[in-house]
Amino acid sequence: MSQRIAVIPGDGIGPEVATAAVEVLDAAAERHGLDLDFVWFDLGAEKYLREGVTLPQATFEDLRDHYDAIFLGALGDPRVPDMAHAKDILLGLRFRLDLFINERPVKLLHPDLTPIKGKGPEHLDFVIFRENTEGLYVGIGGNFKKDTPDEIAINEMINTRKGTERILRAGFEHARAQGKRRLCMVDKANVLTYAHGLWQRVFREIAAEYPEIESRHLYADVAAMELVRAPEDFDVIVTSNMFGDILSDLAAQLVGGIGLASSGNIHPGRVSLFEPVHGSAPPLAGKDVANPLAMVLTGAQMLGFLGHREAEADLERAVREAIATRRVTRDLGGELGTRAAGAALIALLERA
Repeated sequence: MSQRIAVIPGDGIGPEVATAAVEVLDAAAERHGLDLDFVWFDLGAEKYLREGVTLPQATFEDLRDHYDAIFLGALGDPRVPDMAHAKDILLGLRFRLDLFINERPVKLLHPDLTPIKGKGPEHLDFVIFRENTEGLYVGIGGNFKKDTPDEIAINEMINTRKGTERILRAGFEHARAQGKRRLCMVDKANVLTYAHGLWQRVFREIAAEYPEIESRHLYADVAAMELVRAPEDFDVIVTSNMFGDILSDLAAQLVGGIGLASSGNIHPGRVSLFEPVHGSAPPLAGKDVANPLAMVLTGAQMLGFLGHREAEADLERAVREAIATRRVTRDLGGELGTRAAGAALIALLERA
């Protein structure tokens, strides 16, 4: 059965890394006998500046109703200082499609990439499930007496039982499905007594349904310290929107930086969105120097979501070998450009 994937290449280096990544995914699809139909969409800063269009309703409905996944490049352009197009495209899709799971895999692909002394790939292999539609990111709040000495600025944190329960259950179900032994829930209930008191109560209720999984709780500041001290103690982390944002970037740095970080914005059973974590880096655009590996690893994660676990593992293996043999861009110690780095991955897939 053919699976349709919408490609939104993004801004800056986005189109370059998206092109390289789709070529690699095409090679993986051919190798594994997959029927993937990549459809490119003209959405981003150029279209916004040209036509004043961000994400038209008809386009949103098309993406929602006729695609299996969305493959999104980095968004951001200095010519759009308020990031209006990025908010409408990324946050619009995230909230309107109710993509409540932000899944951030954390894997060390080569020992030289971690700044932690004495840690290797066997110590850094876990996943963070960040709640993706609530918390402080809902944008509820305002300013009173703005730009005066008496200004008051308020942002409201929203936590619902439904939202808390479904992200926690998703984390436990992932642990069970992947044979993981441990799940850690991270919050700040000692300060956010009402909002994260809810997280504490729901966590205890759901953990009781999964007795085979060792469950524990850490406050966010302690979790940050423990991720650096003993990352091998983590299999699955489930946390709120803001703390997930912070801890997942910390974790990415532990395994080589955001140039290797993938993410999925997921609602099981629905079209979901996959994007690399890095930015659009406008100064590097068009120079054939951008690292495409985060986009490739994001594509691998997307294939796993679509049910192609062998292809996902094959792509990850190729990336590991490319890093080990330095067939990569300069930021990872190689000498290749964006296009050549993609071609090297295709060659590694074909030679396996």
